[in-house]
Amino acid sequence: MEILDRVDLIAAEDTRRAKILLAHYKINTPTTSYYDHNKESKTPFLINRLIEGHSVALISDAGTPGISDPCFYLIREAIKASIEILAIPGPTAFVPALILSGLPLHRFVFEGFLPVKKGRQTRLKELREEPRTIVLYESPHRLIKTLEDLRTAWGNRPVAVIKELTKIHETIIRGPLVEVIEKLKQISTKGEWVIVVAGAG
Repeated sequence: MEILDRVDLIAAEDTRRAKILLAHYKINTPTTSYYDHNKESKTPFLINRLIEGHSVALISDAGTPGISDPCFYLIREAIKASIEILAIPGPTAFVPALILSGLPLHRFVFEGFLPVKKGRQTRLKELREEPRTIVLYESPHRLIKTLEDLRTAWGNRPVAVIKELTKIHETIIRGPLVEVIEKLKQISTKGEWVIVVAGAG
């Protein structure tokens, strides 16, 4: 909160959501949007502000900036411009999801979002023999389709699907893929989901 109050500008994935948080803590720092579809046009603006000596904080809707969002694009450009970057640890969905999954934690691979169309089958084929626990992110409207694709590509493996961690609507469903898919068809899948799947063998 101290950093958000002190910087000159806050770049937010969704300024409307950010303003709810900022208003709660009575923080009046100006905000600007920074998300996947405007990163290429907005990054030069933010880099120029930083070069001019202003300070900029980057926040995401949920979780730690840089995990499955365009933060890396800005960081890469800032490094090229020799701009100092500070990372302030915060919540991230996949670590608590792993812990709650009941699947092996000693080795895992984080894959983020699977390709929606192009490259999807190739990625599934590449991961089929992966022995480590596999962690994916998925949006609500593609959740069941993705789980069905996993079952087709990898068989009826143990899985845990988890959403809204630490929030009011936290949901955890565990079991073989076939059972979890059937359970999800009976409930609302609204919210961002983490899928934790057992590795091969």
